[in-house]
Amino acid sequence: MKDESYRILVVDDEEDLCEILKFNLEMEGYIVNTANSAEEALTLDIASYHLLLLDVMMGGMSGFALAKQLKSNATTAPIPIVFLTAKDTENDTVTGFTLGADDYIAKPFSIREVILRIKAVLRRTAHQNAIDNQNTLLYKGIIINLDQKTITVDGQNVSFSKTEYELLKLLLEEKNRVFSRQQLIDRIWPSDVQVSDRTVDVNITRLRKKIGQYATHIATRQGFGYYFNA
Repeated sequence: MKDESYRILVVDDEEDLCEILKFNLEMEGYIVNTANSAEEALTLDIASYHLLLLDVMMGGMSGFALAKQLKSNATTAPIPIVFLTAKDTENDTVTGFTLGADDYIAKPFSIREVILRIKAVLRRTAHQNAIDNQNTLLYKGIIINLDQKTITVDGQNVSFSKTEYELLKLLLEEKNRVFSRQQLIDRIWPSDVQVSDRTVDVNITRLRKKIGQYATHIATRQGFGYYFNA
């Protein structure tokens, strides 16, 4: 999505600051609206925005209270929130992130810093939305794209054989379930192919090497078989 497609809502009781942020963000190509209180913000179609710049200390409802309300609603919960506030103590920062904030910028700040932080949050959430909208299977940094039959590990495309792909897919689909070698043979290999237990072991070894730091999650239950330990 291009910058000009993003809609940002600035919520702050300092009208001058709202206008400064609106002007500069619009210069970057964003569509920007402002509200001078949390109550005013709630009269708007908040679900239509891609990001909220939210002050904490406002007359009436606080920014924290507004964020808590938005995060409890399934329609507005996914919208990233960046807090703008003069409160920069550790407790306030922890509270902000606990409520689901994506970033926390203490006043005074430079406009350039705000713009860079907004770009970073939008880039990060756009990537996550792209993952969520795909037909995927994932565990931490392992992402299997079920439509494209591809696997990425910590953001890196990794080449897998069809057998390795099917093994990892099965183990991730049924995490913590122990499969005997024969069960894996029955589920993964064609019925007209002769496969030994040793062949299963070799493919598991190759699979572990290819998933790097996650190798130990493909565990062995002695005497029973293999499982993905999540």
